[in-house]
Amino acid sequence: MLFFVIEHFRNGDYHAVGARFRAKGRMMPAGVEFIASWITPDGSTCFQAMSAPDRAAMDAWAANWSDLVGFEIHEVEHPPEFWARVSPAA
Repeated sequence: MLFFVIEHFRNGDYHAVGARFRAKGRMMPAGVEFIASWITPDGSTCFQAMSAPDRAAMDAWAANWSDLVGFEIHEVEHPPEFWARVSPAA
């Protein structure tokens, strides 16, 4: 499954997030994979593309960071897969 994650650094404190990342890495459970990320220029928000076997695995990962980061986790799919799934057969 693919997920798009929006991370809101609590109190805009990207320093604490960066320090933990340097010390412990991404702290992802088995099966959770990082694809790519982008951070806003002010350092307040991070956007990530990730994959995982299910939402529970993503929630386990987010729990490792929840004291420093607020999360929005959205399951996503590629448009061709979406349209193939929802469009009636021609």
